[in-house]
Formats: sequence, structure tokens, C-alpha cells
Amino acid sequence: MAKSSDSKKQVHCPVEKTIKAIGGRWKVLILRELFTGVKRFNQLQRSLPGITAKMLTQQLREMEADGIIQRQVYAQVPPKVEYSLTALGESLQPIIQEMHAWGLSHGDEI
Repeated sequence: MAKSSDSKKQVHCPVEKTIKAIGGRWKVLILRELFTGVKRFNQLQRSLPGITAKMLTQQLREMEADGIIQRQVYAQVPPKVEYSLTALGESLQPIIQEMHAWGLSHGDEI
């Protein structure tokens, strides 16, 4: 039986799963900011020139759904929301550092 065209594609390759989790223009940059500590939405937006509020919200929601970040809402007026890495998100730091090192070493070749 053929799968419907709107069903999600199953990802089986571990590398593809990793790229799916951190891929795109903004996720690695968001991670970079959160590696230094807890951030509020406006702090993230200011540190990422060119990202729209809508795109930042979308990326944060995807990363939260994947278990990479956590969103903490404080019941106060005005509302306060902070974003931080989960243990799973923290585990990405050595991968991102190696990608950074590779880019420094080989960036001129590509």
C-alpha cells in the first residue's frame, strides 16, 4: 500500500537525524547563544541580526519539540520567558565545536 504524500518521511540515518535537528540557517546560531547560558526571547533576537520574531519563534518551537531546548515561563506581569538547553541540547556542543574547527581549517577550500 502506498504511503500518502502528506505523511512525514521517516529518517533512519543517524547523520540525517542530526542534520534535521540542527539544520537550517538559524538553529546552530541559536544553539551558539544558548551555550553561553539562559536567554530571553529579546536577547536571542538581538544577538541574531536578520532573524524575524516569527522565524525565531518557529525555530525555538521546533527545537523545544525535539527536546533540545526548554522554555520556562514565569507567572508574573509582564510575563517572563527564558530559554535554555536541555541535557540533549548540551550534548550538541562538542559537535558544533568540531564543525567550527573544521570551518576554520577548511573554509577556504570550499
